[in-house]
Amino acid sequence: MEEKKSPIKKALGYLIRWGLPLALTILLVWYMFSKVHFSQMWDILRQGVDYWWILCAMGISVLSHICRAARWRIQLRSLHITPPFMALCCSIFGCYALNLVFPRLGEVWRCTYIARRQDAPISTVLGSMVADRLSDTLMVLLLTILAFIVAAPAVEAFLVKYPVGRGVVDIISAWWFWVGAAVCCFGIWALFHYGKGNRVIDKIREQLAQLWNGFADVTRMKGKWSFLILTFAIWICYFVQLYVAFFAFDFTRALCSESGLAYGLVPCLVAFVLSSIGMAIPSNGGLGPWNIAVMFGLAIYGISEAQGTAFSMLQWSGQTVMLILLGIFTMVYISISKNDKSDKKNC
Repeated sequence: MEEKKSPIKKALGYLIRWGLPLALTILLVWYMFSKVHFSQMWDILRQGVDYWWILCAMGISVLSHICRAARWRIQLRSLHITPPFMALCCSIFGCYALNLVFPRLGEVWRCTYIARRQDAPISTVLGSMVADRLSDTLMVLLLTILAFIVAAPAVEAFLVKYPVGRGVVDIISAWWFWVGAAVCCFGIWALFHYGKGNRVIDKIREQLAQLWNGFADVTRMKGKWSFLILTFAIWICYFVQLYVAFFAFDFTRALCSESGLAYGLVPCLVAFVLSSIGMAIPSNGGLGPWNIAVMFGLAIYGISEAQGTAFSMLQWSGQTVMLILLGIFTMVYISISKNDKSDKKNC
């Protein structure tokens, strides 16, 4: 029998799952606005903003979600699960809309929705998301390496300007860091090698095996090259929607007119990579860590904190409005598709 969790454990679980992201969001938003005067940011938003570029960025974000749905369809087809493409698109729309309120719950919802709709095992559908997330992680890693190569002066300036960055570099450069890392790796290997039979260790080994199998399936399935192309398409959309937003403000538009900065592509890459890493911090829709990361990236190129806050808040708000609209569309679609199924059963 499955062991029942005590009320205290349940409450602690809910607190960690929902309370911690909310607390982080509030804390980081407070930190962000503590650095600027709200009136300054409001003045920037009222004057000289071309909102058509923000609308364009919102449209590109929809395209990125459609590409993600198309990529997921390739994985599900290899598992003999063939939902309608619109259902897949709505599962992605609803996933990100739900993450605005409950971080990370959207991924579980989209898998559950497709599994129930297609009468497929939930574990199989959840397993298909492993490669989805690992491929995104690899893309962030590749983009980070690219940023270090093409924007080395900017990255160095970031590390010099912010004490946290200097501290990270000092730690990585220390001999004891690498000795400690080697000892930790050996300890983990020994734990898994000699800990066979332990319930916790075996469970972790099983989960790691599932992660690896989910990723390895991509190399064996039909359409793996389409999967790769769509992965690049998703992240190109992400990058372009941020770059397009640069043209909405005078101060970021000026970066796009400088050939030495690759017409704004390098500053956008730095801000994009930092914001992508910031999204790893659990928060409601990325509010807080995403904005601060973009502010840091823009500050390297002389953008003031007030301007960086105005830019990040407007871009984030545009994306949030789009996700809310897509979430409403998803609810309507699910309601209509349910009615269609019930009508067919009654016929």
